[in-house]
Amino acid sequence: MTALIRYQAALLLRSQRWLAPVLLYVAFLGVGVRSGQPVLDSLGYTAAGLLPITAWLVQICATQEPPAARTVVAAAVGGQPRAHLAALLTALGCAGLLGTATTAVVLLISEPAGTDHTVAVPLPSAGLAGLLATACCALLGAAVGALCTRPLLHRRGWSIAATVIAALLALVTSGSPAKYAVTGLVTGSHTGAVHVPVLPLLGAAAVATAVAALACRLTSVRG
Repeated sequence: MTALIRYQAALLLRSQRWLAPVLLYVAFLGVGVRSGQPVLDSLGYTAAGLLPITAWLVQICATQEPPAARTVVAAAVGGQPRAHLAALLTALGCAGLLGTATTAVVLLISEPAGTDHTVAVPLPSAGLAGLLATACCALLGAAVGALCTRPLLHRRGWSIAATVIAALLALVTSGSPAKYAVTGLVTGSHTGAVHVPVLPLLGAAAVATAVAALACRLTSVRG
């Protein structure tokens, strides 16, 4: 699996298709994150923006090989499911690195205080909460991306439309782990309380695992 992930990562880097989602994420952060802003608010904004970006990266990795190359790789590694899983893990790993880097930057430039700038917020706890919220959004974004691309959806137009709608629902629907994690950061900023989203992370991991298993299983049927 390690060799497969390296292969998928090399394809992604050489294709430069990662530039569009990464630049969009940077622009998104440039609009909403400023030096001296309350740290929890900025962390919530950063985590929320990563969800659709992860879904986009998953779609790129899942479709970056021509069908003939995909068939050859699948034959070499023992089947389509294993090759597809490597693509999903590559996209999730890239999103994880991006989210970790941006979270670190936010911690460096933000003010360790609540929304009214009068209540102190401990940076270590805020950093842990921000990382877990980022991981939660990345996992749900990977699930969205896996559901909205091959093998479940093959038409690009339907795939893009479904991704936009599903990513939005994942961020605003009650009961969504991503909404719970982001809302915990933002509401905690009003009181200075840090809510570490352990349960949302576990829920997001369960959803992502189930979706990945379904998508990988269907690659043997739908290609």
